[in-house]
Amino acid sequence: RLLSHLKPVCSTPFSPPAVNKHKPWIETTYHGIVTENDDKVLLDPPLIALDKDAPLRYAGEGAAGATSSGEICGFRIHGQNVPFEAVVLDKSTGEGVIRAKGPLDCELQKEHTFTLQAYDCGEGPDGANMKKSHKATVHIQVNDINEYAPVFKEKSYKATVMEGKQYDSILRVEAVDADCSFQFSQICSYDIVTPEVPFTVDKDGYIKNTEKLNYGKERMYKLTVTAYDCGKNRASEDVLVKINVKPTCKPGWTGFNKRIEYEPGTGSLPLFPSVHLETCDEPITSIQANIELETNHIGKGCDRDTYSEKALHKLCGASGGGTVELLPAPSSATNWTVGLPTDNGHDSDQVFEFNGTQAVKVPEGVVSTSLKEPFTVSVWMRHGPGAHDKETVLCNSDKTGMNRHHYSLYVHNCRLILLLRQEPTETENYKPAEFHWKLDQVCDKEWHHYVVNVEFPSVSLFVDGASFEPFLVTEDYPLRPSKIDSQLTIGACWQDDSGHDNDTETVSAPGGSGHMAQFFRGNLAGLMIHSGKMENKKVIDCLYTCKEGLDVQLPEEVATSIKVEFNPNQSSLSVEGDDIDAFDKVMQHISYLNSRQFPTPGIRHLRVSTTVKCFKEEACVTVPDAEGYVMVLQPEEPKISLSGIDHFARGAAEFESPEGVTLFPELRIVSTITREVEAEVEAEDDPTVQETVVSEEIMHNLDTCEVSALGDELDGEHESLELDPAQLTQRSLEMTSSTLGLVITGVSTMAQYETVLHLIRYKNWHTEALFDRKFKLVCSELNGRYISNDFKVEVNVIHTVNPMEHANDAMVQPNFINPVHHASVDLSGHNLVNPHQASVVPSAATVVIVVCVSFLVFMIVLGVFRVRATHQGVARDQEAGKENEMDWDDSALTITVNPMEDQHSSEDDEEEEEEEESEDGEEEDDITSAESESSEEEEGAEEEGQQGASRQQQLEWDDSTLTY
Repeated sequence: RLLSHLKPVCSTPFSPPAVNKHKPWIETTYHGIVTENDDKVLLDPPLIALDKDAPLRYAGEGAAGATSSGEICGFRIHGQNVPFEAVVLDKSTGEGVIRAKGPLDCELQKEHTFTLQAYDCGEGPDGANMKKSHKATVHIQVNDINEYAPVFKEKSYKATVMEGKQYDSILRVEAVDADCSFQFSQICSYDIVTPEVPFTVDKDGYIKNTEKLNYGKERMYKLTVTAYDCGKNRASEDVLVKINVKPTCKPGWTGFNKRIEYEPGTGSLPLFPSVHLETCDEPITSIQANIELETNHIGKGCDRDTYSEKALHKLCGASGGGTVELLPAPSSATNWTVGLPTDNGHDSDQVFEFNGTQAVKVPEGVVSTSLKEPFTVSVWMRHGPGAHDKETVLCNSDKTGMNRHHYSLYVHNCRLILLLRQEPTETENYKPAEFHWKLDQVCDKEWHHYVVNVEFPSVSLFVDGASFEPFLVTEDYPLRPSKIDSQLTIGACWQDDSGHDNDTETVSAPGGSGHMAQFFRGNLAGLMIHSGKMENKKVIDCLYTCKEGLDVQLPEEVATSIKVEFNPNQSSLSVEGDDIDAFDKVMQHISYLNSRQFPTPGIRHLRVSTTVKCFKEEACVTVPDAEGYVMVLQPEEPKISLSGIDHFARGAAEFESPEGVTLFPELRIVSTITREVEAEVEAEDDPTVQETVVSEEIMHNLDTCEVSALGDELDGEHESLELDPAQLTQRSLEMTSSTLGLVITGVSTMAQYETVLHLIRYKNWHTEALFDRKFKLVCSELNGRYISNDFKVEVNVIHTVNPMEHANDAMVQPNFINPVHHASVDLSGHNLVNPHQASVVPSAATVVIVVCVSFLVFMIVLGVFRVRATHQGVARDQEAGKENEMDWDDSALTITVNPMEDQHSSEDDEEEEEEEESEDGEEEDDITSAESESSEEEEGAEEEGQQGASRQQQLEWDDSTLTY
């Protein structure tokens, strides 16, 4: 009954809710095309998504708010950095499009691939239960547009052609296009822009000549070539092509510089940096080239260190004992070579010329080597074919009478012969006496280095480092006993007039009854006798090796295909191979090297001779010799400067002491070179512009320093120059001394020489008549090639004369009182005109000077005392009144004197005395400041003993000035 009374609320019929049962559907694969710089994509098939769900409307809204579960709400793209987006055009039909998000570039990426998925709108207004379709694959191709022009790979092209020859192809030009498509990226044609030239270019860029070229008509052609791509775009820039025309091929070396300048100190210099062997395209099987550097005119065959031969032996490691140089550079100590003509070449080695009339005697005592012990004779010799007479290099023969040759080295008929007669023995048996070597080197007019090792009865010979055995050895009896002295000569043999060599050219010897015979014609240098054998091959090679020569560093890629050989002194080398390119590389690495710090300047001629062979070992190509020269420039000459204290004075006691006086205590050795630097001014024609001169300090060795006495020679009875031999041995230096001075020799650094020179001391144990002594120091490098300035030192001897002792000196003084300084008479600086003529007893002039100076000092002292007495009297009068007021009892007074206060008082008095003395007697003071300081230091000990007595007078108590 209740239910019957109920009324329905609304009359709207019931609708069941919409259900989204099906997924959207799209194609599985899409293909699209898009043009670069455009965003529209043409898809095949078109993008349409379908949904089987029927359109259902839900209650509550009218038709305007109805949403079908079968509608497509969107598309989703899957992939990284996809430059595309999918957009729904119609939800009901499911139609959509794909478009680019921004401009596309075909050159960066031609194709794009990604996946696409559609989704419906779901159920209800909130899109619940949304369904997605499967993923479809999308392939999009980007179409190219012709936006780039062709560009040539090279900025320019070069080629060389032979005149009179027609070429199928001379060279190829090539351009590229950056477009991505085949159509627009391909170069379809090339074109020669330059008109009326005998060349053409095909579509592949190959250029050839249309007619035979003439070198006389045109040596070089310049062509402008352009390119077109298949879209008819022309190259952005045309390219320049240079074609050189060579004359008819002539085999030979090209790129060969005839003049090569070598600056000293620059190391290795390539001789042929751009050389090339032109063979005119002949089929080559082998190439051989010989490179020769002519240095025979430099020194002894090439550039070597120009130190003395003795120094060179030591530098090369030869034992230093018993080495005697028989042809030294002329000097005060070695004066027997003064008369020989030399090459006068200070830039190079000093060699001596013997023209068949000169010879020298070696002084007695120079050679003390006993022939019973092993010894070595070494010499540089240049000798040509001459007469059939004997030509003596070195000879030791009797001075008088018998004309016996004890030993000699001579040349005869292009043979080198060593004569070695044995001294008298108990048994008179035949022994080897003459050793003969037949050598081409003896007569080829070239420099060669000979080393003869003697260890009787065997003798060995080295020539330029190569060993030679004698081909003939003759025997003779030993010499008979005799008391005749022998004479050692060079360039000839000494004979008495009673000898039998009357057919030999001779000249008279001045002051004697003998003559010279068997004269040598040629050049000699570095003649030495060395005690002991020189068996070390390294030492011999070192003496012979040049400091300049050819060098080559083989590139790794051609080291196995090219063969290179040097001669011993590296003045020539041969190169052999079969590959032209590899051969050129080796030739380009051949260089000139001079390891000397100061090389010999001048020209070194250079010659390259080449042999080229073709098949069947025939010389099919003739290559002319290439000639040039290396110009070694003049090195910057060093200026060796000696500086230091050049004038000082010392007390006589120091000269007489065991240590003596150091001559060069603060010596400095500095070497500088001067370079000219061009001023940095653009106006080269400006006459006011001058080159700037820059001085630069350098380091190098020295080989000699000579200390010589100026004026009279050294008197060995009472003076000498001394130097510790151990200091010299430690630095591989040697010293010779004479009455002229001393000479230090040996190759060492400037610092080592400076240290040694600091140690030279002058001693004189007879100084009574000596007031000064002067010395000169000179150092040099490279055997006198570079010489320092003359550094002169004057040493003054300070003589002190003690004045008469004061009577008060006998008084006993307290120990705590310091002595007062009394000026003593100093005679330093008063030099005698001739100190050797002065006697121990002073002359009249000296006595007068001493008396005058003493009287002057006495008057100054007397004046000082008078001034002080006057001053004290005035003070005493002023204090007289005070004494009356107070009775002073000094009976128990103890007085303590401060020595330091009195010292100041005495110094003040001395200053007053000096001022008055300078005013009254300036003309008497000719002592330098250095002498005064030295005099005060040396006389201090003696003067202290004299000061005590006189000071007592100043220390007496004066109570008149005492303040109470």
